[in-house]
Amino acid sequence: MKADSRFYMPDPTYSRLMVTTQAPVARIIFANPPVNVLDLEIMDELTTALEWIEGRGEIVAIVFGGSDRAFSAGVDIAAHLPDKIHTMLAKFHEVIRKLMSTKKVTIASVRGTCLGGGAELAAVCDMVFTTDSANWGFPEISLGCFPPVACTILAQIVGQKHAAELILTGRQISGEEAMRIGLANEALPDDELAEIVDDTCDRLGQLSPAALAITKKALNTWDSALERNGLQRVEKIYENELMKAEDAVEGVKAFLEKRPAKWKGK
Repeated sequence: MKADSRFYMPDPTYSRLMVTTQAPVARIIFANPPVNVLDLEIMDELTTALEWIEGRGEIVAIVFGGSDRAFSAGVDIAAHLPDKIHTMLAKFHEVIRKLMSTKKVTIASVRGTCLGGGAELAAVCDMVFTTDSANWGFPEISLGCFPPVACTILAQIVGQKHAAELILTGRQISGEEAMRIGLANEALPDDELAEIVDDTCDRLGQLSPAALAITKKALNTWDSALERNGLQRVEKIYENELMKAEDAVEGVKAFLEKRPAKWKGK
């Protein structure tokens, strides 16, 4: 990819991300080992990075990535407890809203574990490329919870039946199956992932940034409608109903205490 090296900018102010720009591409790499859990700090850093990149006219695409072990294992489990859930939902959904409204083309490059909030973040990107051996899923139901973003948008991406199965059972799938049901554009061997992401960025870099931004706005009308009407409604269900259920608190506590959950059905 031909790029002006003046725009390469590793930013040392991030503690849980590696953010670089080399026009026409910005890269946001999760760097919160071992499995890139999305805690409150990384959510704040993502918001800052996305706001900064949005103002860079020479950037047309944002690539998200993680490590070989994990794209992201999802939102910090401890943040699902009632005393933290409002803050967590507000911060994470602010990231999701910025992703859904950005003028830049967003690309998820997925290796390893991609679960829960990590899978939600990848799913809202414009394009997703994954290794065929990656591990995808929305396992929140095993904690007595549900994934709000996936409940809002997943049926539009993979169809209602696939979405219902993944969300209601928590079944995890390979990158190859994620591609087959429409959650990813391509599923490739590990050593081919970087090449297809770079090739896609090369193609985007040859196009008009203005045309791409306007076309994204037209293409994502369904996203904006869902964001306005769906995510807010799901947030209210999560906070006002789920967080008042004893099983939801029990599931999270059981996970943190590394013991089987004792469901009460209420």
